[in-house]
Amino acid sequence: MTIQPTVAGLAALIALGASGAASAQDLAALEEAAKAEGMLTTIALPHDWCGYGEVIAGFKAKYPEIKVNELNPDAGSADELEAIRANKDNKGPQAPDVIDVGLSFGPQAQAEGLIQPYKVSTWDTIPDDAKDPDGHWYGDYYGVMAFGVNTDLIDEAPKTWKDLIKPEYANAFALAGDPRASAQAIISVMAAGIANGGEPGEASGQKGMELMAEVHKAGNFVPVIGKSATIAQGATPIVTAWDYNLLSWRDSLNGNPPVEVLIPEDGVVAGVYVQAISAYAPHPNAAKLWMEYLYSDEGQLGWLKGYCHPIRFNDLVKNGKVPQELLDALPEASAYEKAIFPTLEQQEANKKAVTEGWDKVVGAAVQE
Repeated sequence: MTIQPTVAGLAALIALGASGAASAQDLAALEEAAKAEGMLTTIALPHDWCGYGEVIAGFKAKYPEIKVNELNPDAGSADELEAIRANKDNKGPQAPDVIDVGLSFGPQAQAEGLIQPYKVSTWDTIPDDAKDPDGHWYGDYYGVMAFGVNTDLIDEAPKTWKDLIKPEYANAFALAGDPRASAQAIISVMAAGIANGGEPGEASGQKGMELMAEVHKAGNFVPVIGKSATIAQGATPIVTAWDYNLLSWRDSLNGNPPVEVLIPEDGVVAGVYVQAISAYAPHPNAAKLWMEYLYSDEGQLGWLKGYCHPIRFNDLVKNGKVPQELLDALPEASAYEKAIFPTLEQQEANKKAVTEGWDKVVGAAVQE
């Protein structure tokens, strides 16, 4: 059944979500309204991150009437919020409709009034501790911080964070982002700080920076953003990043060079990323339809194919929705047993310590 939305209906759709999850009738009208808008603008979605290439392709195939306009795939979470701020009055192609940011950036965006509420139809299957109760932001997937190592250049991979100080890792180690702006890099510092004796929060931020300062002083820290290409080129043969990114990079390199992905023996930190819709989205209905796709079984399994644990993972497993080959492709469950899921408050305190203290404590300006 196709429902043609009226002007009043479109207004209702734009406000939909604050009071409850969408119904089937709502979704039919939403799809028509999104097709009428004809575009969705995303930001900071590299195709090799969490299987996003296939996820975006799946959305395009399902809704060919909607053009996906992809902005700055390598942007960090802080950059995404800045893109919303900078385009509040701009309805052109530089204004993002949706964002995918580290957990601590969701409440920050909400507090600034940068995002709007919307509850997807699968809302009840998203764990309560991974979402704003009013629907402003909600978890999408999670992973743990790991090491990716070019084994052509590194004979023995580091097993702990403190191993990174060893002389055999001279000019070898990089973060996968700028720790003053990237959630991935900020959580890396947190993991290093926990391994260095700091409790999750301000202490992990401080202790993590102190360890990174030691790595830098030893001549082992490379102040560029580590990625698949820098690992392959040997510019940064050791990179710390989310496990799902590293596993994807390993696969894409296809043994040239060989890359080992390992979860450190200490400081194992899991991180949740969250989705949200810009309060100033030029295409609010396309944004909501995108959210519906991401939180559908199809969208969630798309992330799982990219080695991410989708936020609805437990619900999907319980209902027999996950193919066995996808479960078999994940790292051994034992590697995740030590994982710490820091609270939002702990992440906020860690983030504040790192973003404000990095230049003074470490003094290495990470650049592209």
